[in-house]
Amino acid sequence: MKPEKSLFELSCPGRRAWSLPELDVPAVDPAAVFGSNMVRADNRLPELSEIDIIRHFTRLSTLNHHVDKGFYPLGSCTMKYNPKVNELTCRLPGFTSLHPYGPETLIQGALQLMFELGEFLKEITGFDAVTLQPAAGAHGELTGIMMVRRYFEKKGENRNLVLVPDSAHGTNPASVVLSGFQAVQIKSTDQGLIDPQELMRTCNNSVACLMVTNPNTLGLFESEIKRICEIMHEQGALVYLDGANLNAYLGIHRPADAGFDLMHINLHKTFSTPHGGGGPGAGPVAVKKHLEPFLPRPVIVKGENGYRLEYDRPDSIGRVLGSLGQFLVLVRAYTYIRMLGADGLKRVAECAVLNANYIRRELEGIYELPYARRSLHEVVFSGNNLKQHGVRTLDVAKRLLDFGLHAPTVYFPLIVPEALMIEPTETESKESLDEFVQAMKQIAEEARTQPEILHNAPHSTPVRRLDEARASRLLDVNYQE
Repeated sequence: MKPEKSLFELSCPGRRAWSLPELDVPAVDPAAVFGSNMVRADNRLPELSEIDIIRHFTRLSTLNHHVDKGFYPLGSCTMKYNPKVNELTCRLPGFTSLHPYGPETLIQGALQLMFELGEFLKEITGFDAVTLQPAAGAHGELTGIMMVRRYFEKKGENRNLVLVPDSAHGTNPASVVLSGFQAVQIKSTDQGLIDPQELMRTCNNSVACLMVTNPNTLGLFESEIKRICEIMHEQGALVYLDGANLNAYLGIHRPADAGFDLMHINLHKTFSTPHGGGGPGAGPVAVKKHLEPFLPRPVIVKGENGYRLEYDRPDSIGRVLGSLGQFLVLVRAYTYIRMLGADGLKRVAECAVLNANYIRRELEGIYELPYARRSLHEVVFSGNNLKQHGVRTLDVAKRLLDFGLHAPTVYFPLIVPEALMIEPTETESKESLDEFVQAMKQIAEEARTQPEILHNAPHSTPVRRLDEARASRLLDVNYQE
């Protein structure tokens, strides 16, 4: 497969993709209007016909890997298939034509949808109140920890520490620091879980909160979670749930029932809205009653005459987004929940767990399995056993591209050397899983018998293996060796 040429390489003098009438007003010098410093010295643009442009970008689109094209086992991000009905509903003119600051009387339908979505999320998680404002999971984390801070300020308690397990997502300690707290790492046990005894030794009246991902980033459910919450509450601290892995227990377990005080929910992960390439996303935060006064304002309230926005909330942390939320992402999540219903959402979790454990059983013994307990929605292997052949996890990831498969998350979580985090999600068929398993088995055999194949992979992609470390430092795209 030959590499796609750039637009400048395809350019041919005189070609046009457009036709405009003759100028009927005086010409203006851009430098005189905007200033010479705002005008490019080299203002050449590619000269192409319309068909040149369409074919170029169509060819590029077929080179991208995405969930509509093939298996996307990207653990920790739940790149599940997005039903096309989601796209139909979010593109209805009544939704796409709304202005984010439209008056309440003209956006009653949108307010109703958001209010009902909040009610669904409360029922799914067991919490008492919800805000839809946060624009992504990390933004939801930050919002939640800001609420924790305001909660203790209101109580007059000066707590400055937040406990974060060593298996946590990297955004957890970042949210802690941005909220003015200090992160304290909690080491996992040999079973990959939080140690209640370690918590008892660490937690004191300086600790504001414990951040937990459950199931954790190893795909393991924290079996002592009720006791963990009790330990924190005995010290007057709160317990925060990173809801990135809610997909594993929809309709089976409600986090609030285990003792959590608040959580964020990744709508773009759990409820199937497009998230490839880093956006768009949505990260609502759900809280128990004692944290409700601190929710971002305004809050959507249902009254006798319809829905309204309530701004008079003196203890609120204030706005965290310019609008009420990533509205069209909310429409997609609302569609998905209404389409599946309670039984369907539970089936989602059951199939996600089944698929992950099928892969675990098929690859166990071929790749190292540091934590041999039954997984939930994802399983973390290690390529440590391949190092004796001079092969690393990165080589495995690159070789998978030759099979038309996207690589899983590699080198995370950090507590697993040469980590391979695989999350198949519930949408994949047994045939898709078998194709992935067979590729992984072949790669393991190649590592043992022909490691040079992996060292030079990928072989069939338009661009071969890049020096990623050098590319991140050398940003000159015109550079030639």
